[in-house]
Amino acid sequence: MAAKDALGRRGEAIAARHLEARGLRIVDRNWRCGQGEIDLVARDGAETVFVEVKTRSGVGFGHPLESITVAKLARLRRLAAAWCEAHAGSHDRIRIDAIAVIAPRSGQVTVEHLERVF
Repeated sequence: MAAKDALGRRGEAIAARHLEARGLRIVDRNWRCGQGEIDLVARDGAETVFVEVKTRSGVGFGHPLESITVAKLARLRRLAAAWCEAHAGSHDRIRIDAIAVIAPRSGQVTVEHLERVF
């Protein structure tokens, strides 16, 4: 596995633990369809939460959240609709969150969670 892929998987695991610590329940990971991939899907009470996770080892190339563009947010919204269509149940209340994980090789990991980014 490439170092970038390993870092991304580590970041997603850290993000999932962060969400669970806040009381959310992870219901799907790395869900894929023809339109792309959703990193994490969780339940927060009655809300279905779609989470984009961006991980970097530092901020030398910018903050992780800077890579989430307007086009990326629009694609996440389409992916959320596709996930809801593919999964039975009540998905009347949805939101899209973003989590930035800064995970240096050594030192403290930083997690920043933005709710309702779109």
